[in-house]
Amino acid sequence: MKKGLFLIGCLLLAFIASILPAHALDKSKETVVIIPIEEEVEKGLHAFLKRAIQSAEEKHADAIIFDINTFGGAVDAASEIGKLINSVDIKKIAFINNKAISAGAYISLFADEIYMVPDGTMGAAAVIDQNGNTAGKKAESYWSSAMKGAAKQKDRDPIYAEAMVVKGIDLPKLKAKKSDLLTLTANQAVEVGYSEGTVKNFNELLSKLGYDDANVEHVDVSFAEKVARFLTNPIVVPILLSIASLGLVVELYSPGFGIPGTMGITALILFFYGHLVAGLAGYESLILFIIGIVLIIAEFFLPGAIAGILGVAAIIGSLLMAGGNIVYMGISILIAMLVAIIGMILMVKVFGKRMKIFKKMILSDSTSTESGYVSNVNRIELVGQIGLTITPLRPAGTITINDERLDVVTEGSYIENGQKVKVIKVEGSRIVVRLENHT
Repeated sequence: MKKGLFLIGCLLLAFIASILPAHALDKSKETVVIIPIEEEVEKGLHAFLKRAIQSAEEKHADAIIFDINTFGGAVDAASEIGKLINSVDIKKIAFINNKAISAGAYISLFADEIYMVPDGTMGAAAVIDQNGNTAGKKAESYWSSAMKGAAKQKDRDPIYAEAMVVKGIDLPKLKAKKSDLLTLTANQAVEVGYSEGTVKNFNELLSKLGYDDANVEHVDVSFAEKVARFLTNPIVVPILLSIASLGLVVELYSPGFGIPGTMGITALILFFYGHLVAGLAGYESLILFIIGIVLIIAEFFLPGAIAGILGVAAIIGSLLMAGGNIVYMGISILIAMLVAIIGMILMVKVFGKRMKIFKKMILSDSTSTESGYVSNVNRIELVGQIGLTITPLRPAGTITINDERLDVVTEGSYIENGQKVKVIKVEGSRIVVRLENHT
């Protein structure tokens, strides 16, 4: 019996040992978590960093090393990431493993310590608009204040952070042109206190930090997060919405359900999937979108246009909610609508006469008289006949010709009841008369 209990105890201990991480059994070792900050800085990156930092906290990490290699990205995303990193109590080290440009430099400033590779660079943080031009004074002032504030929090001289945003600042310690935005090399960063040292690689960094024997944990971007980061990219979002709007508009004018509708729905699914995974959208935005679709479908069966208007408003509202940034999403929606309008014009005017698929969408047949169609009786035989007014013509009224009552109009003049009138022309159902003795 005792041997059986002993065997069960051993098996239980073996099972516990297999499911616990190695560092959980070795309390003497410190834990370092490495989190990459690569490619473009956007909202999807914020969602990944939030998960990665939470993972580091759950592992009771002694330090987080942010492996930074980015040309920058969106200002609003960088601001949110800065707040996120600043709220973490764990020791934070920024390892600039090549470049930390623009938003990358801003994020790096929130680290407790900064280290760079020998050929690393940091700076050039001007705000650039969607056309690739430097943004206005208001945006520059805001970003300059944000950069200086980040530098001050870690007791770094804010003048260098400001010089990364604003041209023309005198920097006596550095041989830098006033006309250029400041970009620090590894040596310059050490000289002005923006870097604690230069290291060749991670192993040298860990040794310098005293973490030679630490448990090193890497948090990698999952496949779903990679997809979400791509789908929430500021360039990809308006493309997705344009494909969705154009595809669905084409589908409305096409018989059955085919490729355009499939493309439109797929684009919308990708849009919401990316924003849901990135943490930008909640299920309430998806529910609102579904309500909008239901209302638009209901418009085909209900009188008036209220359901359709409410449906369109619900869809636009859901997109704005999902996007996070209302201004940016508003611009993306306008771009998508413009693309849809231009696309429809091109399809009807240019491709409609050349491609069979568009000929099915465009009504090219006409119901002409030559084809045997008659919209109404054309009473050409009445021209020249004399009739008698049985009501005043003001200028419309009724006359009789050969005991047949006819609705007629004058050329604009008033004709009293009981007057003889002559039919001067017939235009479809319109019969024009004038006084018989009129000259």
